Amino acid sequence: MPGFNQLIPLLTAAFILLAGNGIQGTLITLRANIEGFDSTFIGLMGTAYFAGFALSCLAAPKMIRLVGHIRVFAALAAIASAATLMLVLVVDGYVWMAMRFATGFCFAGLFTVMESWLAATSKNTDRGKILSIYRIVDMTANAGAQFLLPAFGAMGFELFAIIAILFAISLVPISLGDRSSPKPPESFSFDLRTVWTISPLACAGCLTLGLTNSAFRLIGPLYAETMGLDTAGVALFLSAGIVGGAALQFPLGYLSDRLDRRMMIIAATLGAMLAGLLLSTTEPGNAVMIYAGSFLFGAFALPLYSLSIAHANDQAEPGQYVLVAAGMIFFFAAGATFGPLIASLVLDRFGAPAFFSYTSAVHGALVVVTLVRMAIRPEVTDKGRSSFNYLLNSSPVFVRMATKKNSNYEKKTPKAPI
Repeated sequence: MPGFNQLIPLLTAAFILLAGNGIQGTLITLRANIEGFDSTFIGLMGTAYFAGFALSCLAAPKMIRLVGHIRVFAALAAIASAATLMLVLVVDGYVWMAMRFATGFCFAGLFTVMESWLAATSKNTDRGKILSIYRIVDMTANAGAQFLLPAFGAMGFELFAIIAILFAISLVPISLGDRSSPKPPESFSFDLRTVWTISPLACAGCLTLGLTNSAFRLIGPLYAETMGLDTAGVALFLSAGIVGGAALQFPLGYLSDRLDRRMMIIAATLGAMLAGLLLSTTEPGNAVMIYAGSFLFGAFALPLYSLSIAHANDQAEPGQYVLVAAGMIFFFAAGATFGPLIASLVLDRFGAPAFFSYTSAVHGALVVVTLVRMAIRPEVTDKGRSSFNYLLNSSPVFVRMATKKNSNYEKKTPKAPI
């Protein structure tokens, strides 16, 4: 493993950024509701965030090649910090939408900087350890940051200021750490048709997750509040989903490496659908059932991204893994662009319980798609099967790190231009 002193600045910056970003989405949803924004407009702000995220996935590598990792990180962290403060300086729906777009753009770029830096620092022999540490940092930061909400509340200026401070001080470990400049990401062009041809099911899976998981993150706090939870309860509701996602990652991945992976996609999707139905029939005020439902939803829904990526890599040829990574993130971002808006419209029109009726309907559609694909394409044999990795839908370089740790193909085979 690389020297620990090389990893500390990157992982510290990642923890600070992920904590700030994790609580920001929750805070904005609750504060927008307090300010009188209707549910539809709150959904539009979520749409703006993921639209910026999708655009940055394509633009960030080019920016890094032009000016380098540290300068891009500094610029994007500064913009994200300023955008957070603008939310309380100008309480206007359209300004908030623009700031959320900017924040989404910044964070996709920040993820690309950090993860490509980690990829450049790691080797095949230690990449799995680095991925595990990065996942732990991500889940700990996101789950723990939710409890800043009951500590400071959603109404005042304090929590916005804390988030802006977190974004700003994330510059410190990057600026004062190892000054060696990582190798810039490779140039690529995007071929969406090829991605779809490799695995229509994986594309549908990531699109589904964009439609549902983004809504859970950004509209879920509104559901929880409408169902009678206080500020601390909303934080616990979201944290339960994150912890649930961590709990079933390994068991589902382990089984998917030994069985037809599509059967595990069906099992996880059915579990997410049933958890959604449980939450859609839970009575307001029944906090225990709401927390339990959130845990089960996260346990089955969050691992679906990793399962979809693994299935796509089963079908991909050597040299196509980075193309698959970029394509899966694009489909996730495409779904996430519309997911919060659709969910907010459903919640506004039919009430809070209908929010999880929506997620169950989308997951049910994925079950049907999976069954159709199983009838069309045979199971991948063990010889052609890739290994399951616990992935995040953050940037293509992160998925590349995971796929490279299990194969030396990319050392021997020219990389396909993506």
